[in-house]
Amino acid sequence: MALMISVSGIRGIFGTDLTPQNLTRFTAAYGTWLKGGTVVVGRDSRVTGKICEDIIAATLASVGCDVIKVGVVPTPTVAMGVLKHKAAGGIIISASHNPAQWNALKLLNSKSEFLDADQGNEVIRISESEQFEYQPYDKIGVIREDGDLLDHHIEKILDLPYIHADKIADRDFSVAVDAVNGAGSEAIPRLLEKLGVKTVHKIHCTPNGLFPHNPEPLPEHLTEICDLVKEKQVDLGVVTDPDADRLALVDNNGKLFGEEYTQAAAFDFILNKKPGPCATNLSSSRVSDDVAREYDQTCYRSAVGEINVVKVMQEQDAVIGGEGNGGVICPDLHYGRDALVGIAMVLQLLTEKDMSSSEYRATLPDYFMSKNKIQLDELGKDADEVLEMVEEHFSSLDPNTVDGVKIDFAEGWVHLRKSNTEPIIRIYSEGKSPEAAKAFAGKIFDLLK
Repeated sequence: MALMISVSGIRGIFGTDLTPQNLTRFTAAYGTWLKGGTVVVGRDSRVTGKICEDIIAATLASVGCDVIKVGVVPTPTVAMGVLKHKAAGGIIISASHNPAQWNALKLLNSKSEFLDADQGNEVIRISESEQFEYQPYDKIGVIREDGDLLDHHIEKILDLPYIHADKIADRDFSVAVDAVNGAGSEAIPRLLEKLGVKTVHKIHCTPNGLFPHNPEPLPEHLTEICDLVKEKQVDLGVVTDPDADRLALVDNNGKLFGEEYTQAAAFDFILNKKPGPCATNLSSSRVSDDVAREYDQTCYRSAVGEINVVKVMQEQDAVIGGEGNGGVICPDLHYGRDALVGIAMVLQLLTEKDMSSSEYRATLPDYFMSKNKIQLDELGKDADEVLEMVEEHFSSLDPNTVDGVKIDFAEGWVHLRKSNTEPIIRIYSEGKSPEAAKAFAGKIFDLLK
């Protein structure tokens, strides 16, 4: 496995691909691109996080950037730190849902957004040319700390005009939390306390970076919290990934909402308060379109990738956005996925509707997804040939080619995207039953045969 380099940063297994040399080279390129200024640096709880933080902070100072270290905090908290300190940028040290041996740098600009393609490609160019602007001893940056940033983030959530902690407290919710020993381990319980939730059942909330199960919040990894919800008879279960930007929900019967339904609940909540467009990516469920339609609004679609959703949100002046992987993007707070604000929205939604979490989930239509892939070496074709063939075959359905090829049918859809790291094409499909979702993907396999 080689070091994975993209416009949003670098990712790899620490000690083999993600080495101190690579960390230094890429950080120096980013700091050189910024041309000084302040950089907020935060990390998730991974065992290698502290050593990466030290290398990154020292490298940033060496190219003339001041550094504010914020320690182990959720990814969205770092984004809030960029806004709080009016910083030139931010670095998040986290490999998201990858296993514990991985780590990564994720880069933010001065707007607290992930770098777009032009910005990221310029950082990559500088890293390859190694034209770094190291500074003499009297111009190096200063390194300091901000230990209060998480509290600032939580207070900004509580200050949102549609979040009312006193009303949430009156519901006397009980909540179970699985933070997979990641950055949400202390953040989520602290948020819940500030929201007036008096009973919190915690599992895997020790921020030591030793993930007790696969850290991606998928159904097959979350049986333990589902059992806990049923055992303790709690009102809601919440699950975050290691850097706490993705949110999965468990209803009061111990049944998973489905990650696609996290953003649907957030859309429902916000559109009832602030009518306007919303946005998500091409591979997200139609349930978001259904929710938008209930409010006579449009759900716009972007290419896959958080920054792509953000760009469409800004172009359309969307009041809410997100991704089907459990991401909620609230522009009133910042333009990035944020599990903390998602939790606050869901609790406020249940409070105002006076429903249990299972009752609310039952109000949303059911969709089912199927996720498959095509091995290009077995087909003897390259990715572009396959995509062109699919587009031509389904041309009467006006395929969307913003990101791969997406075909919308009356009762579902199928989306093909080529991988940037493997010789495969990913096929996501959705229908109103598991069988229907598989059948839409089957149309593609049949065509390619």
